[in-house]
Amino acid sequence: MAQNAHHEAAKHHEAAAKSHKTAAEHHEKGDAKAAGKHSEEARGHSAKAHESSTKAHGKSTGKH
Repeated sequence: MAQNAHHEAAKHHEAAAKSHKTAAEHHEKGDAKAAGKHSEEARGHSAKAHESSTKAHGKSTGKH
């Protein structure tokens, strides 16, 4: 079970990183609207990543 939880957390961390990178690329191009959209997506993925990481840690340590 803990392995699946870690994979889930990694999936969200990777999605957040991708959205952050895309936001940065849009900022570099001067497209603030698209950058803001991707920044918001990144924030959502980051929140899910944090939640998933907390659950994975709990499963790994036995502290659900």
